[in-house]
Amino acid sequence: MQGWLNLPTLCHFLLPWTFTTLHKTLGDPASHRGPNYLLPPIHEVIHSRRGDTTTLPCVLGTLPPSYKVRWSKVELGELRETLILITNGLHARGYGALGSRARMRRGHRLDASLVIAGVRLEDEGRYRCELINGIEDESVALTLRLEGVVFPYQPSRGRYQFNYYEAKQACEDQDGRLATYAQLYQAWTEGLDWCNAGWLLEGSVRYPVLTERAPCGGRGRPGIRSYGPRDRKRDRYDAFCFTSALAGHVFFVPGRLTLSEAHAACRRRRAVVAKVGHLYAAWKFSGLDQCDGGWLADGSVRFPITTPRPRCGGLPDPGVRSFGFPQPQQANYGTYCYSE
Repeated sequence: MQGWLNLPTLCHFLLPWTFTTLHKTLGDPASHRGPNYLLPPIHEVIHSRRGDTTTLPCVLGTLPPSYKVRWSKVELGELRETLILITNGLHARGYGALGSRARMRRGHRLDASLVIAGVRLEDEGRYRCELINGIEDESVALTLRLEGVVFPYQPSRGRYQFNYYEAKQACEDQDGRLATYAQLYQAWTEGLDWCNAGWLLEGSVRYPVLTERAPCGGRGRPGIRSYGPRDRKRDRYDAFCFTSALAGHVFFVPGRLTLSEAHAACRRRRAVVAKVGHLYAAWKFSGLDQCDGGWLADGSVRFPITTPRPRCGGLPDPGVRSFGFPQPQQANYGTYCYSE
């Protein structure tokens, strides 16, 4: 019939109109998306050491008409964020213990980077830089990672004595903190092989195995073995602690000393008996190598080896060797002192 459009011709005219109408009805995500003020970080992991001053970068691509920047730390295993600092570009206010050591870098007018002075062990973790700008809030996440060393720890009473909270306190008493899974994994790649299971900061219980053997879970691939979910108050294991570089230094005092004489020997040198974390840090970062057992503050006797040799423990790998916890009255050892 003349004057009527056939079906192919009709579709040719209607389809573009249909897609245009649906596009406007459903909305184009790109057309409704607000401006991205925060630039993505080039490096999402920032490496540092204890005691250093470090910068967490956060840069704006352009300035909003009005805004605030909120810095916070995501507390691992606690499902919460700790506020550190808020700024409106002109003035900044810090919050909490970390906020007292934090400031804005302000290298230029688009700079919202956070500077942390005197980095501590507990500063490691996940951080968030959030731009608060009405309904168009944005954020970038960064991870601060400390260079350090993981060491297994158990008290003089023997293995598997700590619940989670006691393990956490034990690490702090030895100049450390409970290690994270990432720190334990890094230590495993560097040679840590340990049969006893220990608490980690996340609340899990694991142990690293490089060489399979019957007392360490039997046959299986090398890796980080897991005990699965554990009760933080009831279940008891060892602890995996983490420490980083020292502000001071560790030195050895030879002799045949009891534990009380070891304390006196360090005091005469304006120092204190070193903690376990001090000795591990000195071994890791200062290359301390001493083929002599020495008292430490927890009553244990240990010595650090960076160059393995037959008459220094007999083991083929570097590490901190342990004589366990002798009777404090035994006058058979020197002492390791720590001085700032």
